Amino acid sequence: MLQVTQPPHSEQNQNQQLGSFDEKSYLSAKQLKPGDDPYREHAFNLQESDRLGGERAIRDTRHYRCAALNYDADLPSTSIIITFHNEARSTLLRTIKSDVFTVYPCPCLSVVMCAINPCKCGAFVGLNTPSPLCSALPAEDCQLLTQIPKVRCLRNGRREGLIRSRVRGASSASASILTFLDSHCEVNADWLQPMIQRVKEDHTRVVSPIIDVISLDNFAYLAASADLRGGFDWSLHFKWEQIPIEQKMARNDPTQPIRTPVIAGGIFVMDKSWFNHLGQYDTHMDIWGGENFELSFRVWMCGGSLEILPCSRVGHVFRKRHPYDFPEGNALTYIKNTRRAAEVWMDEYKQYYYSARPSAQGKAFGSITDRLTLRRKLNCKPFRWYMENVYPELRYGAQNQKQQFTMKQVYSYCVTKLFTYSDMRIKD
Repeated sequence: MLQVTQPPHSEQNQNQQLGSFDEKSYLSAKQLKPGDDPYREHAFNLQESDRLGGERAIRDTRHYRCAALNYDADLPSTSIIITFHNEARSTLLRTIKSDVFTVYPCPCLSVVMCAINPCKCGAFVGLNTPSPLCSALPAEDCQLLTQIPKVRCLRNGRREGLIRSRVRGASSASASILTFLDSHCEVNADWLQPMIQRVKEDHTRVVSPIIDVISLDNFAYLAASADLRGGFDWSLHFKWEQIPIEQKMARNDPTQPIRTPVIAGGIFVMDKSWFNHLGQYDTHMDIWGGENFELSFRVWMCGGSLEILPCSRVGHVFRKRHPYDFPEGNALTYIKNTRRAAEVWMDEYKQYYYSARPSAQGKAFGSITDRLTLRRKLNCKPFRWYMENVYPELRYGAQNQKQQFTMKQVYSYCVTKLFTYSDMRIKD
């Protein structure tokens, strides 16, 4: 059963909530020219995104029982941290407006913060000439966006990437709860309250919504399965996978949280003091990639837990390529970041990482002394504990080959259902 969210706000109410922000001028300042490839700049159909404008109604993809749940009236406030680099104005504005307006009656929203990376024209994949959509200074974007009530914008002086930008945003946040969000999302009905409630009840929980799919071609909003959790293989490649059958059979309430070994990393809620206590992010990781494994291992092994909440839904545009460059190259950056995660957290099991990703051998990954010191200080459990208690379904060697063969037989009927989500690691 599907419910439909309320239609967009009236123009009068919308103008009041936008303050002095001129949405039409903001969007019209960067438009595609006739003949331009709509996919070139952002790896999604910019023409279709711009056609939708800054707001639209989306269907409520939650289970019908979610609408009957109640949440505390005194939920703590949260700071929503959005990092972006050369993001399309229409997708960014829908992200911000859906945040602010969807939870506007709820006191739990403190401020939306945009930690922006400086614009670097012509630095996209397959692009050799300066971008016509990148002519305005990113400082102007910051100035314009902060005209929206509750929005504050931080601009980095140089390219820092998602990881260090999130740390900066979190350090500047005033609220006790941090909500991390990508810049090409649209939030669904009552998306925030379930996550804030769970963190309020236990500050060591790190919670994520079910991530619905926004088509990169026509921007259709598609419901994701509520039977998936985050997983990975030994090369530290993220994947969505079916909840283990024994857990699925034990779930008698479709609104119950789903334990997950790892999170995709783009959208989650976490107590700020717990985030700081656990060491924030590994800021020696670069740009994007691998930070979700490092955070997930650290949360589980150092006293916390990870959950996906079926009653929280957020749509995300999943792209087939990164629409920006990596200074050291995509592959080398991912190897550096995942190798740091493996060396710090995977103990003797890191041999399986190197077996699955032999190209990582001998590649530079920097000093990990401070992260090893942090692990000892926090008295974290060994990776063997993680394997036995959190992700026993992850096999290795001959066991892994046998499991893959068995799973292929048992779940062959649902391949068509899963393929859409199997490779959707959120890109910043």
